[in-house]
Amino acid sequence: MLGVVLTALLAMPAAAAEVELDANDSGQIEFVMPSGNVGCIVTPEGGTDVYQPEDGGPEIMCDRVEPEYVRVVLGADSAEELDEVGDPSCCGAEQVLHYGQWAEIEGFLCYSKKTGLTCTTEDEAHGFSMARAGIETW
Repeated sequence: MLGVVLTALLAMPAAAAEVELDANDSGQIEFVMPSGNVGCIVTPEGGTDVYQPEDGGPEIMCDRVEPEYVRVVLGADSAEELDEVGDPSCCGAEQVLHYGQWAEIEGFLCYSKKTGLTCTTEDEAHGFSMARAGIETW
């Protein structure tokens, strides 16, 4: 699994830039990939007034629209792929994590490339890679 993260990092352009993403009024951070095919919502530890992660958070939940709608939920201790999504709601966020950018968000690291999105816990013990070509969780 660490190899996937290292591969993603090594494949980043030399000019990869860290960006800061802003939280919305409820305290969550929402962003999309430039393609509009992947969108994510990051919930802080302790949750919000309207949403509490099962383990208390923090949590990053990313949806991929094509070729099939899939959701991945990454918490501090696990990553899970959900093929049956009862509330598909991707991808209307205004903030874009552009290709070649990365962000540190609530204890997660997310890297955007033309080939997809990779997000991990800071210790890289858990994470996922999401693209049209497929999804991998660890």
